[in-house]
Amino acid sequence: MSNRLAKEKSPYLRQHAANPVDWWPWGDEAFAVAQVEEKPVFLSIGYSTCHWCHVMAQESFADADVAELLNRDFISIKVDREERPDIDAFYMAACQAMTGHGGWPLTAILTPDKKPFFTGTYFPKLAKFGQPGLVELLPQIRDVWRERRGEAEDAGAQLVALMSAEESPDDAAGSQEAVVNLGFRQLAEAFDSVSGGFGASPKFPPPHNLTFLLQYHARRGSRVALEMVEKTLRAMRSGGIYDQVGQGFHRYATDAEWRVPHFEKMLYDQALLTMAYTQAYRVTGADEYGRTAREICEYVRHDLTAPTGGFYSAEDADSEGEEGKFYVWTVAELKAALGETDAAIVSRIFGIDDGPAQPPRLATPDGAIEEGARMKLLAARARRIRPQRDEKILADWNGLMVAAMAAAGSALSDQELVEVAARAIGFVLQEMSPDGQGLRHRYHEGEAAIPAFLDDYAFCVWGLLELYSATFETAYLEQALALTDEMLARFWDEDAGGLFHTQEDAETLFVRRKETRDGAIPAGSSVAAANLLRLARLTGRSEYEEKAEEIVALASGKVRQNPAAHTHLLGVIEDLTDPGQEIVIVGKRGAPGVSDMLRVANSGFRPGAVVLWRDPVEAADVIACAPYVGNMQALDGSATAYVCRDHTCARPVTDPEEFARLLENT
Repeated sequence: MSNRLAKEKSPYLRQHAANPVDWWPWGDEAFAVAQVEEKPVFLSIGYSTCHWCHVMAQESFADADVAELLNRDFISIKVDREERPDIDAFYMAACQAMTGHGGWPLTAILTPDKKPFFTGTYFPKLAKFGQPGLVELLPQIRDVWRERRGEAEDAGAQLVALMSAEESPDDAAGSQEAVVNLGFRQLAEAFDSVSGGFGASPKFPPPHNLTFLLQYHARRGSRVALEMVEKTLRAMRSGGIYDQVGQGFHRYATDAEWRVPHFEKMLYDQALLTMAYTQAYRVTGADEYGRTAREICEYVRHDLTAPTGGFYSAEDADSEGEEGKFYVWTVAELKAALGETDAAIVSRIFGIDDGPAQPPRLATPDGAIEEGARMKLLAARARRIRPQRDEKILADWNGLMVAAMAAAGSALSDQELVEVAARAIGFVLQEMSPDGQGLRHRYHEGEAAIPAFLDDYAFCVWGLLELYSATFETAYLEQALALTDEMLARFWDEDAGGLFHTQEDAETLFVRRKETRDGAIPAGSSVAAANLLRLARLTGRSEYEEKAEEIVALASGKVRQNPAAHTHLLGVIEDLTDPGQEIVIVGKRGAPGVSDMLRVANSGFRPGAVVLWRDPVEAADVIACAPYVGNMQALDGSATAYVCRDHTCARPVTDPEEFARLLENT
């Protein structure tokens, strides 16, 4: 027997297709039934690789007693947060407003007109962990609905009104420099000086905090900012949160020392952490950071890349009904795979003893196992039952991974990584815009569906810009401009300014929200602002910079309240107030000196800098994108560099060493 979810494309929804719960997918039909039957809606939101979603499914949704209560008194709706981030964002914000916290699985009880009047996260069947059980909770909510329905409806209406009011424009007054410095101080106060990262357990990777700190260090020479970054990157790489055998990062650590991971692997974590390690490599030149960035990309290439070129979404934490079983080792298993001598060495490096199976973790930041031993462990692990992989392809997460892989390929001079990134964005632009009517958010089993969200456009533009920087193929810049103009047409608020998260003709939950706060991934509006500013300086189109300034101004009140929750936007504020260099290289493709000039231009780490290349032979396309380069010529036929900053340009140079000195002093 199966319920309505069996017909859905979402792997998460399909996981619940055999539940005795009479699940509905999100849609008008379900809410119409709730209206007719005068029942509240039980909304459950999660994703396919979420461990506690699996636990709640096994404990509660597969249970006949819970199903009876839900089927009798509620209309039950299941939502995949990765397919519908708009629905998830609204009800997660409601949960945080009502309870002070959030997470997945997300549980909300709604009126038939979609207003939430009760929220929470994980609920077991029976009370435990200080959580009420569903068999006690559901009858209580039913009684409230029957006996005090007016109070429930009023509570939902008041919460929606509160959330709608939060979308009003903010007062933009105040020093931007002071906001940036406050953000830095907040991160410094939350920093764990012993184990790296921010806060206590559970501890999540903080990649966009780290990239902000790297920018802060680069602009101010802050030793403290760089120390926070390096402590965190080394601790994560040497901990159990990193898959020391198969590479790539797990979702988070359950302890403060990064030792015991929550084992799911998400594409967006791989992307953002690749960016952080790549930027640290550019700043410090330390091989350990470049090596880690390359290893993360190798994991994605081998385990999360579809034959068509796009990137899959995630790998589960569980296998054979047990979290982490695929990843953990006992000493006996190490001996069987490596032999007594090598097993003893690896056990010492990884800190594994004769107790229960443990995830490998390095004893020191520089600890490493010999590659041959790692490959033996990888081969032994390949004989285990692998966790389920979520093979849907999401435009936004693909855009992030494209940006990360292209940037890593450029920094590490690894053309193969750049080619993998190019193939992925090619898939997204071709297969996820099937009718020429705009991007789709999700692709799975041959179907591109769900109108794209702001994040899809913003993150794909980011990927295209990084590909342009890595290859200087004008087609990527043209595509970035076209996608940006389409994004502005679909998401820009012509009345108040700023970018909505959803398109005008998309489903709206009471209000079209403008997301500014970073979560597990940076806010789409912040990434869009960074892209707009970068494009303005690449092309000379001042209207893009004006749009970026509007986004910052509209968000400034919320940013001032909690700068550390908006670190990606803080980077945009820095770029607006401290303009980076605008660099143009002129020279024929393949001509002597061009590659040297491009290598110098892409070396090091210069926040806010943009690099454009004009080939005099192929000039028309570049000039169409950036008319201001039309008068820039290759002096005496030699590769020539033009460097400008804050509307002032230095004398063009043809010598790579002189160019390097000019970059340092401009």
